[in-house]
Amino acid sequence: MSGWARRRVWTAAKVLPAPGGWTVHLDDKPVMTPARAPLVVPTPAMAEAIAAEWQAQDKVVDPRTMPVTRMANSALDKVAPSHAAVVAHLAAYGETDLLCYRAETPAELAARQAEAWDPLLDWAAEALGARLRVGVGVLPVMQDRAALDRLSARVAAHDTFALTGLHDLVALSGSLVLGLAVAEARLEADAAWVLSRLDEDWQIAQWGEDDEATASAQARRDGFVTAARFLQWARK
Repeated sequence: MSGWARRRVWTAAKVLPAPGGWTVHLDDKPVMTPARAPLVVPTPAMAEAIAAEWQAQDKVVDPRTMPVTRMANSALDKVAPSHAAVVAHLAAYGETDLLCYRAETPAELAARQAEAWDPLLDWAAEALGARLRVGVGVLPVMQDRAALDRLSARVAAHDTFALTGLHDLVALSGSLVLGLAVAEARLEADAAWVLSRLDEDWQIAQWGEDDEATASAQARRDGFVTAARFLQWARK
């Protein structure tokens, strides 16, 4: 990430108003994105979260501990210039949504999927006007074009920063419906993450945990929760 100092050379990170929103200064220097654009975010809450990440750095800056800063950089440098492409990419998840692909066996897993996921598909049909079809096994499920178009319109309604948060919610869960359910306050992030992990948790219950897989899942879960907060901060 260009523009990141290897060592901390500032005393305090502070939030200041800026044209179009809020920014963060390290002492008297404004934070810039990797593409050298001013890091201006839409709300003071998001700016405060970014400032807290910078302030928490020790002698050596570790970008891995700064997820909100990374997401804000992505919003400005990557999402803003290609908004339509990002919308199309996320909308395509509706064609292969996790919640639409069910196990054939065992019967207990199939029943758990139906109990956990059917209410979200019902919500998408009622609240979003998009009834998605469900299939068994791995064969593709052909979805109604009108339903997919309505989901796409919901995605497109998000501005640059909200779309950045939604992107990670969808990509990490594998479900456009779950991502929109969090974005539209139908589900809390923790509950949505548990629903996205139903198959994996079933396998763990049958065969036990793998330390490496568990660590990877925890990192993804942390990213999912951060994305939900980022989306909220984009709107407040």
